[in-house]
Amino acid sequence: MIKLGYAYCGKILRVDLSKGQTREESLKEEWASRFIGGKGLGIRYLYDFVRPGIDPFSPENVIILMTGPLTGTVASTMSRMANVTKSPLSGTLSDSYSGGYFPAELKFAGFDGVIISGRSPRPVYLAIKDGRAEVRDASHLWGKGVFETTDLLVKESGETPRHYIDGPKIGCIGPAGENKVRFAAIAYDKHHFAGRGGTGAVMGSKNLKAISARGTKQTKSLSINSEAHFLEMVREIIKKDIRENPDEESYIKIGTPSIVDSSQGAGLLPTRNFQSGVFQEADQINADAMFDKIVVRHTSTCFSCSIGCRNETRVKDGRYADLEGEGPEYETLAMCGSNIEIADIRVIMKFNEECSDMGLDTISTGYLCGWAMELFEKGILTDRETDGLELKFGNSEAVVALPRLIALRKGIGDVLAEGVARAAKTVGKNSERYALHVKGLEYPGYDPRGTFGMALAYATADRGADHNRAWPVGYDAFGKLDPFTPEGKAELVKEDQIRTSVKWSVTMCDFLAANFNLCARLLNAACETDHTEETLRTIGKRIWTMARLFNIREGFSRKDDSMPPRMYLDPLPDGTAKGKTVSQRDFERMVSEYYRLWDWNEEGRPSKATIDELGLADLASR
Repeated sequence: MIKLGYAYCGKILRVDLSKGQTREESLKEEWASRFIGGKGLGIRYLYDFVRPGIDPFSPENVIILMTGPLTGTVASTMSRMANVTKSPLSGTLSDSYSGGYFPAELKFAGFDGVIISGRSPRPVYLAIKDGRAEVRDASHLWGKGVFETTDLLVKESGETPRHYIDGPKIGCIGPAGENKVRFAAIAYDKHHFAGRGGTGAVMGSKNLKAISARGTKQTKSLSINSEAHFLEMVREIIKKDIRENPDEESYIKIGTPSIVDSSQGAGLLPTRNFQSGVFQEADQINADAMFDKIVVRHTSTCFSCSIGCRNETRVKDGRYADLEGEGPEYETLAMCGSNIEIADIRVIMKFNEECSDMGLDTISTGYLCGWAMELFEKGILTDRETDGLELKFGNSEAVVALPRLIALRKGIGDVLAEGVARAAKTVGKNSERYALHVKGLEYPGYDPRGTFGMALAYATADRGADHNRAWPVGYDAFGKLDPFTPEGKAELVKEDQIRTSVKWSVTMCDFLAANFNLCARLLNAACETDHTEETLRTIGKRIWTMARLFNIREGFSRKDDSMPPRMYLDPLPDGTAKGKTVSQRDFERMVSEYYRLWDWNEEGRPSKATIDELGLADLASR
């Protein structure tokens, strides 16, 4: 069993917004032993609190903020938190991750997690400080953007922090969440987002504008941080696994924008709504362009991080001169740059900051803009539906206008705010043919025709098309494997899903090259467990299978582990992947092989033997 009070706080905060009440309860120690924290523990709680078939916007849905046992420790890259709910975009479970200082501050305030249920009759925010919590009026904040809301709540705290690492940490929604845009995000300290799946919309449906966390009585140090053996291990990991690890070099020096050149070279950089995998002006939106035109400094903006992947940015000239912010990250450069044919890094930064202030997921927003632009150029959407807005690829005026229209649900923005699956049904006229999504979640920034494994990774991800559950592109198109074959991809995707299930439960940043041995060493030191690679693999399998059972409970099956038509009908026209499609035959072959490796039947349902072996029989029967 784990040792509570060493790295865990041992407490969960329960919030009933319908009654305006808060209370604390003990962390379920047995669940923490079986599911660790973050993703695993958050989904386990979700299983108990959300009955099958509820509307995600119902007061019965919950939002769960769940840290991991290493959150708030000095171990590098561990200030992460899972934001878990039933997604209003896909109808699946949704676990979205946020970093920065908020996750560590929540632990310093005395809680491992927060479970929020009900719906307030008026706008409110939740203030957490030193083991106590209070639901407060937020009427004066409703309608305001993320940036102003954050500043006002910090000011209202009475503290005068000299730096963003001081004072209360704020998580809030913008107008997109208030208006229940189905891909609205939660913004933490302005620029750290629980982005995908619409958790911000669920927060808005509960009339919950923000959450503030502050810990002052504790010395911002969990007891494990004073242990000599733990400190020595942390130093060793920083030296060997980060500083001397060539895989970390680009993140330390540049961050995710370095991926633009990799995707362009592999012919899989989304361009013009995935009509191509090559953007002729990619050199205008890559890392070199960013550092030349907008990056002020490359820095760390997460608690106790030795990687420092973030870029503080400012537009130096032109129409948006002096605009300040963070990023954009690779996914934004791809989906809001090449995907909509914007070659001006300053326009992309403006788009990014508009999404940030409105509280929008840039991946879904960028994708929807590209989809709408293709429909406009094909005549499926006209000036009449867009209120005169010319949705042509490369039109920077339209690009900058769309995030606010979506967030406020005005004109065409109201249609797009529903996500591409619902929007296509509204628009009709064969618009579904050009909609790229899985289970309603829009495609992110890697075209599977240039990396066949990503087609399977998107299709089988537990919350819809997602690149963070498995990343086979790193092994094939960016690595040494053949990207244009289905051979071996099922095993690759399965193993990565097991690994990331553990990583997101620890919780560990995606930018630390996580492996089971590293996770075991850290957990054993922090929690006095005796994990091995094999025990963690079993936990990873348990967590992934539990997520599958939740989605099966909600009515999902093999038909939903799908691939959009463009991937098998439209060959890529240029680049390294020229002429490539992912054939339906190869795709179905990968899915069947994947199911076999997991010991699931042909409909994707786990076998009784697997369920029993993983100790999930009680959940499977619900």
